[in-house]
Amino acid sequence: MQAARGGGCACGHVRYRVKGEPIYTNNCHCRLCQQQTGSTGVVNAFYESDRIEVLQGRLSEHMMVSGSGGPHLICRCRECGTALWSIYPRLGRLGIGLRVGTLDEPGALTPDAVIFTESAMPWVTFPEGIPQFERTYDFRTLLPAERIDRMLALMGRRESFGA
Repeated sequence: MQAARGGGCACGHVRYRVKGEPIYTNNCHCRLCQQQTGSTGVVNAFYESDRIEVLQGRLSEHMMVSGSGGPHLICRCRECGTALWSIYPRLGRLGIGLRVGTLDEPGALTPDAVIFTESAMPWVTFPEGIPQFERTYDFRTLLPAERIDRMLALMGRRESFGA
């Protein structure tokens, strides 16, 4: 496993550490991400949940509805409300979507894909060299084998646990 990255909320109450590289990183422009962030979208890095450790502070959990209609849990700093990561229906509590902007060095992660470009604000431009999709994509067609294996392992665990 590779080095750990640190991050935290806007007020400093919550600090966390995440180990290794993400399974994948998406820059999402869907309407739900726009509404939840109050911005043009969000960049999420997806990790196995056992790779993240809260070092200090307390989180609150806020249930939203995901684009698929399933439960989308946003974990926020209990003090300032910064969204730190999400738990999505596809993986349950086995995986998290870490908000890249909360990392101490957010520029260290480059998205694997830009998704939901169909709902991006009309003046948003997308970076060259990063695949773009009107909606989403099949991770098996884009990611290297090692990261595909990690994702499939998580999906298998979810099915066997009913997590």
